[in-house]
Amino acid sequence: MMMGRRDGLMRNTSSSHQSFRASRIAVAIGIGVFMGCVFAFLYPNGFFHYDVPIASTHFSKSKLQTSSSDCEANERISILKADIVRLTQKNAELSKQVRELNEKLRLAEQGKDTAEKQFLALGEQPKAGPFGTVKSLRTNPPVKPDESVNPRLAKILQNIAVRKELVVVLANSNVKDMLDVQISTIKKAGIPNYLVVALDDEIENYCKSRNVSVYTRDPDKGIDSIGKSGGNHAVSGLKFHILREFLQLGYSILLSDVDIVYIQNPFDHLYRDSDVESMTDGHNNMTAYGYNDVFDEPAMGWARYAHTMRIWVYNSGFFYIRPTIPSIELLDRVADRLSKEDAWDQAVFNEVLFFPSHPGYEGLHASRRTMDFYAFMNSKVLFKTVRKDPNLKKLKPVIVHVNYHPDKLPRMQAIVEYYLNGKQDALDPFPVGSE
Repeated sequence: MMMGRRDGLMRNTSSSHQSFRASRIAVAIGIGVFMGCVFAFLYPNGFFHYDVPIASTHFSKSKLQTSSSDCEANERISILKADIVRLTQKNAELSKQVRELNEKLRLAEQGKDTAEKQFLALGEQPKAGPFGTVKSLRTNPPVKPDESVNPRLAKILQNIAVRKELVVVLANSNVKDMLDVQISTIKKAGIPNYLVVALDDEIENYCKSRNVSVYTRDPDKGIDSIGKSGGNHAVSGLKFHILREFLQLGYSILLSDVDIVYIQNPFDHLYRDSDVESMTDGHNNMTAYGYNDVFDEPAMGWARYAHTMRIWVYNSGFFYIRPTIPSIELLDRVADRLSKEDAWDQAVFNEVLFFPSHPGYEGLHASRRTMDFYAFMNSKVLFKTVRKDPNLKKLKPVIVHVNYHPDKLPRMQAIVEYYLNGKQDALDPFPVGSE
């Protein structure tokens, strides 16, 4: 019975104790909640303050993103720069290859040119047209101007030339009097594109005093010694060397000796359809333009008559030459031969221009035209034929070249009196030939 009471008391005591503990926990939780509310009210931002606002945090994130974008952009720029460098190098290599190909093409054009190669270079091969309509290539294309050859001369020519053409005369003090007569006729004929290549100081100063365009070459000992002291033939040989630069610069040149009287502007009377357009030493249609000359050799019996083609030579003292590859090759060949041979420049000029290709020799593939011998008149035509013919005396030539007579100055003066001043008997005192 005591045991039962004790057990019951212990159960009651244990139950009371557990209830008390639960009450204490509940009170503690209540106090904690209460204190939390108080502190939440008094310290809404908590016990510890950080000075970094939310906006600043967003800015930091944005800054990090921007920094990341900048890095990516810089990386892309670096890649693009590398690509540009690579493409530039490749472009330079391609440009070099193009230059090499152009150089090979230029050399090919300067090589063994034929009509077929010229057509191929200029375009598609043509088909032959109907009978009577086919015409071969006559006018070779001009070279590309190269001002690096002579920049100083290029500037002079830009101010003088008309339509890339001009008269060029080489002169030294030995021919000053004839040059004076020529210049007076140049001015009367109204020819603005006229240039004197002065071979000594006296001619340079003289031209400046007459307000005539003049060009003095850079010193060249071998060439200039000939130009300063040489006679007509020596200076004539020199001109082929000098003319090359004019053609390389892209200008068409009307080369003139000093013993020529100008009555009209020659540029109004040119055809410009050939590499070389030259006056002739011929004195009639046959000699000037060519004829079939029959050679007789009786020992051959039935085959005694041999037909030959003949033409009197071109005059190397007055010709129009275009800036083409065949023209430059002509000048090179003549200048080269004159430097090695004791030969007359006019003979060499014609041999190079006319001799055909044959075993051991390759002819020059240059087109040529013979000028009207009454318009571009030599002194043989004038003194032998024209002055004695009433109808021919009415003609007004473009120029008269006193090439057949050694008394050049008085005949030039007489020609000026006859054609420019109207003195009808000015030519009468002179004999047909030289005495």
